[in-house]
Amino acid sequence: MENKNNKMLFTIDLLKGEGIPIKSRPESIVVAAATFAVPAIVAIVMLNCYLSTSVAVSIQKQNISSYDKKISELSEAVKLYNSFENKKEVINNCLSEVSSSLSKHTQWSAILAMLVENMPDSMVLTELEVRQRPAKKKVPQKDNPETMIDVSVIVETLHMSVSGNPQNNCDEAVKQFRDRIRSSELLGAKLEDIRVSQEFNTLKSQDSVSYDIDCVFKPKL
Repeated sequence: MENKNNKMLFTIDLLKGEGIPIKSRPESIVVAAATFAVPAIVAIVMLNCYLSTSVAVSIQKQNISSYDKKISELSEAVKLYNSFENKKEVINNCLSEVSSSLSKHTQWSAILAMLVENMPDSMVLTELEVRQRPAKKKVPQKDNPETMIDVSVIVETLHMSVSGNPQNNCDEAVKQFRDRIRSSELLGAKLEDIRVSQEFNTLKSQDSVSYDIDCVFKPKL
């Protein structure tokens, strides 16, 4: 009870001291404010991180989509490149086979021209053919050169028959023809042997002499 200006005031505490609020102090206010502020700050930071992460993820998705598109385009280019490489390999293999096949065959045009140019004037060419026969030849084994093995080869023989009058000294003419063939730059190194056989004939009551000339080529491996 207080007495101010002669007025009587009475304080009645029906809650017996339990309902009167505690007066706030600055420390309490700071603590209370901090209690609510920290979660709010954390939430703001997390929200900011979430938004930043979402933006970054969106950008990365766009980048990934762009990269996937480029990879798809490059994938087609790579497939096309591999296809070209496969075709190139097939063509190279074919060319290698053609080259190998050509090396095993003799080009006859230049050889025939050389034979015609060197044919003796006193002789007449009556037969010309190329004969082939299979044969076996011993060669060093690739992985063991000291070991000799048999391989199948084709031996080519250029067969010619020429004839002339015995009075024209045909023997010497054929000998010179054979020597010119043997020393020829075109044929000399390719020949293994030149065989000549002679035969006398009578044609229409006239004597003649014929020669079989066999130019045996070295086997081609």
